[in-house]
Amino acid sequence: MKTLNSLSQDALDQLFLKARTHRAWLNEPVPDDLLRQIYDLTKFGPTSANSCPARFVFVKSKEAKEKLLPCLAPPNVDKVKAAPVTAIIAMDTAFYELLPKLSPHAPQLRDMFAKPALAEDTMMRNSSLQGGYLILAARSLGLDCGAMSGFDNDKLDAAFFAGTTWKSNFLCNLGYGDASKLHPREPRLSFDEACKIL
Repeated sequence: MKTLNSLSQDALDQLFLKARTHRAWLNEPVPDDLLRQIYDLTKFGPTSANSCPARFVFVKSKEAKEKLLPCLAPPNVDKVKAAPVTAIIAMDTAFYELLPKLSPHAPQLRDMFAKPALAEDTMMRNSSLQGGYLILAARSLGLDCGAMSGFDNDKLDAAFFAGTTWKSNFLCNLGYGDASKLHPREPRLSFDEACKIL
């Protein structure tokens, strides 16, 4: 049976084992070209029927940050102020309109995924997956990440997405984390606590 080669230990450390969720940030900019590279990796992560419902807004400018700050829970304000970039991981409520382009071999999918209950489940599940891919893509390119809830979705959507079919899912700060501000890594569940093999 053919198997893919495993990543190196250094790569696994960078993506998972030594990667941390950062809340404090160094004053180092993140270039736009790097954000494009992150998306160009993220977009290849699998989604249901290649639906790709996630949309990404990279908040960098002073003006955009000022628009975002009032939407945040108080504990997240300083994190976003300090981060070079805050990604809004959003989802397009009309993602199914692009299915003829994304799944040209199955034209019936557009109408199937347009059904409200399926559309809601699909966009939430798969935009969340794509947000996870974005975190791994950013880490693979040398950035640190700090994913966050803790904001008012309705207020954010009114500020950034009024008149569109986009809605916010979660936020993720991107940049170069200040490792001196990290606390010890918190515990994780063991395999036996979290998994079953049936």
